Amino acid sequence: MNLPRNILVPTDFSEGAEQALDYAVELAGKLDAKIHLLNVLFLLPLGPELAIAMSAAKVDEIIKDSHKALDRLVAARTGKAAFGPTLQRSGDARALIDETAAEIGADLIIMGTHGRRGVSRLLLGSVAESVARTAPCPVLLVRKGQKP
Repeated sequence: MNLPRNILVPTDFSEGAEQALDYAVELAGKLDAKIHLLNVLFLLPLGPELAIAMSAAKVDEIIKDSHKALDRLVAARTGKAAFGPTLQRSGDARALIDETAAEIGADLIIMGTHGRRGVSRLLLGSVAESVARTAPCPVLLVRKGQKP
């Protein structure tokens, strides 16, 4: 078994995702691994009202804001671990996390989980659970509140 060299860390900029990133930074620093930080935006119009509201300028603004947020996350952890270029994708997070992991040759995915239960889990689903079942590599899930 080889230790991870490429770690994919998907983020939605939530507190749980940031905790997962901190966990990944600690691990990557010890293993001399590289972190690839990914944000997946869901920009597909859900109806005519949203399509009108989501002008090209608004979509560009969302993409730029996401890129800046990714850069801030990396800058705050510079020197603690090696980072590859930040990654942005648009579409279904479940599929794109798996695809990105395969593209970059990820040895490990580390991501946060909200720990939803009951009706909220039924309605919202679990991206983390789906990725854990379908990913091309091992997945480490960090529950909100866990520390490295």
